[in-house]
Amino acid sequence: MENRRRAGGEDLNLWNIVSRQFDKAAATLDTPKGLLDQIKACNAVYYTQFPVRIGDRYEIFQGWRAEHSQHRKPTKGGIRYSEMVTQEEVMALAALMTYKCAIVDVPFGGSKGGICFDPKKYTREQVEHVTRRYTAELVRKNFIGPGINVPAPDLGTGEQEMAWMADTYEALTPNQVDSLACVTGKPVTQGEASRGSASRSRDSATSATTCPGSCPRRTAAA
Repeated sequence: MENRRRAGGEDLNLWNIVSRQFDKAAATLDTPKGLLDQIKACNAVYYTQFPVRIGDRYEIFQGWRAEHSQHRKPTKGGIRYSEMVTQEEVMALAALMTYKCAIVDVPFGGSKGGICFDPKKYTREQVEHVTRRYTAELVRKNFIGPGINVPAPDLGTGEQEMAWMADTYEALTPNQVDSLACVTGKPVTQGEASRGSASRSRDSATSATTCPGSCPRRTAAA
């Protein structure tokens, strides 16, 4: 686990912070410790390194997809593109997604994913290649799919990235009638539910902006 500390000794590791919050809340419950340990643990994390051709060279990208809880399916959570993405971050955000869904009784488990890179430093075509290769890696390990694990936009991603992910998934899983349900947040023209006030509110909360080439991106954490 990465050890991030601010001057003065404050622990800035997000997984540790979320774990401490969980422990504080769990201490008020009359629940067996073993059950609490199971709820707290991140069930699975897929880490991948993959090459993508960038101009006349190849670059290696690091990506993750965490499934905190598979008690309810599908697992659900965003995909973020940022140079600050770490395994501890996606694990922590996946855990928070589990807790949020449980509190409002939405039947999803928590998941989160990301790639450690800054999409603003790459062309639209290069971001597409990175997105499609990452999606292929998730398909290989069964970390994406309707009823299994459903990504969504997050920091650094938007409709365009979700459209590329859905298209890649559909190409790699032929004859699957619900393949476009592998992601949410894609364009309406690709089978997404109509973007009403809830979607507009999410855009406001995440400060969605348009990058060169009309590629929507999130510029703040969801």
